[in-house]
Amino acid sequence: MIYVFDTNSFTVLRHYFPDHFPSVWEKIGLLVSQEQFISVLEVFRELEAGGNRHPFIFKWIKENRRIFFELTTDEMIFISEIFKIKKFQELVNQKQRLKSSPVADPFVIACARVRGGCVVTEEVFKENSGKIPNVCEHFQIDYTNVQGFMNREGWKF
Repeated sequence: MIYVFDTNSFTVLRHYFPDHFPSVWEKIGLLVSQEQFISVLEVFRELEAGGNRHPFIFKWIKENRRIFFELTTDEMIFISEIFKIKKFQELVNQKQRLKSSPVADPFVIACARVRGGCVVTEEVFKENSGKIPNVCEHFQIDYTNVQGFMNREGWKF
């Protein structure tokens, strides 16, 4: 299974300090080497732009920059499909547009769709919302959160 991580899921991973949870990072490293733990360049940009950087996560993402993929043509085409639905245009809010801030959500979804992967996000489904889980459900794309990711992998610590 390919897991495509959203920015907020990297924020959850910050609680797994490498000195205290080395096996978590060993298992993540194995998935990275198998190209099953990936993300998109916009997530890297969001993490880089974030003011509340967590030193070890930021160091880890810089050392593993290869997991952050550029947008492909197929993903770009799928993003246009997402935005044809008015409610899903909320993935990019007005504040982000005005500030030209990085916006990863549609890229994460498109990456998972095109690669047959699972979105890992901490967002939750909310009726009539333009959140990641709503888009995933509409397009029948698998999604979970960090806890679900670990459960799917059968990790116990």
